[in-house]
Amino acid sequence: MLKRSLHPRSATSPGRLVAAGTSLIAVTYGVVRYGYGLQLPALTSELGLSSALAGAIAAGSFAAYCAAALWAQRAMARRSPRAVVWVAAALAASGALLVGASSSAWSLAAGVLVAGSAAGAASPALVAAVASTVDARRAGRAQAVVNAGTGVGVALVGAATLAAPDAWRPVWFGAAAGALVTAAVVDRSARWPSGPEGSPPTDDAGPPGRQAVARPRGPFVRAGVAAAVAGVGSAAVWTFGRDLVTVTGGLPGRTSAALWCLLGVAAVLGALSGDAVRVLGLRRAWVVTVLATAAGTAALTLAPGSVLVVAAGGAVFGGAYTAMSGVLIAWGAALRPHAAGRATAVLFVALTAGQAAGALVTGGLSDVVGPQAAFWAGAAALVAAAGIVPTAAPGPGGPSTTTAGGAGEGGYASSSGGTGRTGSPSGPSGSTSVRSSASGSTQRW
Repeated sequence: MLKRSLHPRSATSPGRLVAAGTSLIAVTYGVVRYGYGLQLPALTSELGLSSALAGAIAAGSFAAYCAAALWAQRAMARRSPRAVVWVAAALAASGALLVGASSSAWSLAAGVLVAGSAAGAASPALVAAVASTVDARRAGRAQAVVNAGTGVGVALVGAATLAAPDAWRPVWFGAAAGALVTAAVVDRSARWPSGPEGSPPTDDAGPPGRQAVARPRGPFVRAGVAAAVAGVGSAAVWTFGRDLVTVTGGLPGRTSAALWCLLGVAAVLGALSGDAVRVLGLRRAWVVTVLATAAGTAALTLAPGSVLVVAAGGAVFGGAYTAMSGVLIAWGAALRPHAAGRATAVLFVALTAGQAAGALVTGGLSDVVGPQAAFWAGAAALVAAAGIVPTAAPGPGGPSTTTAGGAGEGGYASSSGGTGRTGSPSGPSGSTSVRSSASGSTQRW
């Protein structure tokens, strides 16, 4: 009886996993990744950062995120996602401690790079943890809720900045502790897979765990390009948004912090992205969320000194961006249902690579032509991303191809629970649907 009570699976709790996973995302994304941009005015004042240097540090953080996500994608093909969660927590804690203790721009940069990489490992591991722990019928909504943890973190940083605008160090020290505590709860709450992710029964040759991400490349590359372009456009607000409304718009520091709290609270609404995909389908959900993100960016750019406009624009941006990233998770899961975590890693790498480029471009343009012109360029990039819509991968016999017990050349691997793809048109758009084992629901294209 004692041996049974100590078995890791006896402590699994889907509800507790979702709560802890949301908290871990809040720390790794909302605090140690996006917190840098929210605290940029105080960091610039104390450590003497120029716009170009601030943009370079943000770009380095995004690049570190990409490196960690690519590592996580490979690691999860060889071992359980459990180890990847702890790597994410260690990166967040060590980077946050370094930022909190920084006394120069260089030590700050090192800490931001290490801390910013944590989210790249956290997302794919948590996607896999939720998929293996939560009932398939509720997994899609659970994934969206965990992903919305970003908004919780942003709201917390905004509240801390509102209470003490110049006391940024305690926020980072608190984040270090939070990363370790939430990772421990996630570890205890998840039903971890016994082996690597993405090893469905298949006759395909190749190393275990790689078949599900090997077929076919066209639609997945399209998803990556869409994510990258969206990343370019969204970098302006995440990196320089608060700087825009305080320096260019002239809003008081406390006012801008309160507005960023609102942005974070609105971002929590991104938890509805799972329902948006179910109701609208992937194509419409992607277009709607990306265009709404562009609208929020444009509102901030149009009137950075208006409290009402900034409040509305920030709220729209926060909710839409988080929902957009949730749609990316659903997009990857629909294309790679047996490797949803690894697919998320690849798409989020593309999103973040775009943000790295966008941070550099926005910082450089701000110094040359002014911040508002740079933000308009970001909004334009988001409009362009909305035009790159999801497409279903064709099977060997065309859209109507369905495979039994496996995956055809259409790239939709079937799960033990049954992953079928229906080819009948869904209205005049001719959209198809796919049942994803990661979300447990039929995805409409």
